[in-house]
Amino acid sequence: MRIDDKTVLITGTNRGIGRALVEEALRRGARRVYAGTRRPLPYSDQRVTPVTLDVTNAAQIQEAVKSIELLDILINNAGVVQYGDDLSDRSVLERQLATNLFGPHEMTRAFLPLLIRSRGAVVNNLTLAALAAVPLSPAYSISKAAALSLTQSLRALVAGSGVKVHAIFSGPVDTDMTQSLEVRKASPESFAQAVFDAVEKGQEDIFPDPMSGAVGEGWRNGVSKALERQFSELVGASANS
Repeated sequence: MRIDDKTVLITGTNRGIGRALVEEALRRGARRVYAGTRRPLPYSDQRVTPVTLDVTNAAQIQEAVKSIELLDILINNAGVVQYGDDLSDRSVLERQLATNLFGPHEMTRAFLPLLIRSRGAVVNNLTLAALAAVPLSPAYSISKAAALSLTQSLRALVAGSGVKVHAIFSGPVDTDMTQSLEVRKASPESFAQAVFDAVEKGQEDIFPDPMSGAVGEGWRNGVSKALERQFSELVGASANS
C-alpha cells in the first residue's frame, strides 16, 4: 500500500513519534491526515485536520467517526508509560491498559467499517516491551504484551476482509517518554520513515530501528510467529466448517 493519495488517522500526535508520523505521511503525499490529540494543535499544512481525540474517551471516538468519511490507514500511536512501578498499585496498571490496550481496541472497532470499505490497514505501535517485559516499567510491558495479542487476533479475524494489520516493535525512540533512559535511541523521524517504508512493502511486523532490527529476523522465523500463523488458520477452518 502506497501512502500517496491516502487518508490517514494517527493518534497521539502532539509531539515526538506522532508528530513525526504526521510529517512523514505528508512527505509521502497523503491526501488527508487526521491528527488526533487530547487538545487540537494547529498545523500549517492544509492537508492536516486536527481531531480532539482521547482514545480512552468513547464519546470523542464516536465524534471522530462522524467527522471522517473515508479512511485508508489507522495508526494507533497514542500511549502512556509510568516508570518505577512495582505492580503493587492496580490503578497504575489499569491506567496503562486503558490507553495502550483498550484505546487501540476501541479505535479499531470504531473505524473498522471504513477500513474494510477501503481495504486499508491498521498499524499498532507496540514496542519491544510487547515481546519481553521491561522491569523498569512492568505495567507498561503488560499492556503492550496484551496489545500484541489484540493485534495478532485482529490480524487473523479481518484477513478475509482485505484489511492489513501491522505491529511496530520499536526500541527506544528519542521522545519525552524516554528522556530518562540513558540508552541509544532512534530519532522520531527515522522511526516514522521506517514505519511507512514497511507499510508500503506490506511487512506485517515492523522493526524500525537498529535495536529492534537486531531481533527482527529471529522473531519472524521463531516459534511465536510460527504459532501465530498456525493458530490464524483456525479462523478460516472455523468459517468453512
